[in-house]
This record gives sequence, C-alpha cells and structure tokens, in this order.
Amino acid sequence: MFVSDLHLAAERPAIVQRFVGLLQGRARQASQLYILGDLFDAWVGDDDDTPMHRAVIRALRGLTDSGTRCGLMHGNRDFLLGRRFARASGCTLLRDPTRILLDGEPVLLMHGDLLCTGDQAYLRFRRRVRNPLVQRLFLWQSLAKRRQVAADYRRRSGEAMAAKDARIMDTDQAEVVRRMRRAGVHRLVHGHTHRPAEHVFGLDGAEATRHVLADWNDQQGELLAQADGRWWRETLP
Repeated sequence: MFVSDLHLAAERPAIVQRFVGLLQGRARQASQLYILGDLFDAWVGDDDDTPMHRAVIRALRGLTDSGTRCGLMHGNRDFLLGRRFARASGCTLLRDPTRILLDGEPVLLMHGDLLCTGDQAYLRFRRRVRNPLVQRLFLWQSLAKRRQVAADYRRRSGEAMAAKDARIMDTDQAEVVRRMRRAGVHRLVHGHTHRPAEHVFGLDGAEATRHVLADWNDQQGELLAQADGRWWRETLP
C-alpha cells in the first residue's frame, strides 16, 4: 500500500482519525505500507511532544508490531523526521528516490518535489534546508521557537503557493523520464503535486506508468495498492 500527503495536524482531527483507523485495520492486511512524504504538515524535531504526534507514533508502532513493515520518505513538510521517530514508530526511513522490487518489477518511489524542476525558487530553498548544518542549528533552538518558526513558514508557504503559476508546481516530464531511465524502471510512484492520476507513456520502446498519489482532506483519503501484478486505488471515507 502507498499513501502520501496526509499533512496530519492537530487542527485536522478527521484526517488523523482516518489514518489511525487505516493503521489499526486495513493496513494490517498488507505486507508493506509506504508513506511517500508529508505524513505530517510540520515536524520540528523528534522531541516534539504534541499529543497528536504521540498518538500517530503509537498507531504506527502498533502496525509494525503486527507484522506490516512501514517505509517512510521525507516530504517537504516533515523532512526533520529522524532516527528517534523511526525507533519509536518502527518505521524505516527511505531515501528520496528509492528503488524497490514488487513481484520482480523494479519500481521507483519519490516524494515528487524533485520532479517539479520549474519551481527553481523552491528547489533552492530545499537544498538549503536539507543541509545538515542548517538542520542542526534549527534543532538547537527551543521547541517553542521551532514551533513558531514552523507556523510562520506554513503561513508564508501558503501565500507563496497562491502567488505562483500552477504550472511550475507540477512535474516536468523530461525530469520524470530522466529519473526513470536512470533508475532502470518503467513504473514510478510519487505524491507532492496533489494531482492524483495514472500517466501512461512510452519510454525506450516500452509502456511506462507514473502513479500520482492523492492528498488527503477532511472528506476522504486514498491509497494505492498492489498485489500479484495488479494496481488499484481505494477510497477511505
């Protein structure tokens, strides 16, 4: 099973409840759950003791203790998820991109922001905040200060996105092809763009598929599932 872009936050309890329900029920029928970024709307460090965060960690631990493996990839909102979180939840942190095998087929997993090459301002920001030194300096600040910085960033991010041309925030097909060719795959799964779809196209003389995962909202969530060579989507009301 694959999900992304849940953007869990205390002020969106319906989404949190839906995700916890998935972990306690349907996801336990899967051998592996992949969370491809932006599980949380903000993550300011593994020492954050917000009750909602603790509840989600307990639910993830319940899933992994049940036998379902969980791989989690950083998104653009929760890239500070670290080893302490991984130990507590039982999740495995994944690199972006990550190549896996499903029923013998190589599949490339990404969050998706690296595919949006038209948004150069964001990519420059991404390189800066992913710098280990920058992250270390941020994590040295008090928890209260980090929470305030995150709240300010979420506000500014919303304003910036509203002012941008929507086209530059979507994937660049040339970059999609380059990444898939480099990884030697004909199937890619990613989120980030909030434009769920199945894109089928030709790649080096063969059919290729790009699955774009849906973001979750107060009304419903969605997962992508795979079994025995078959792929399908499930809506979670």
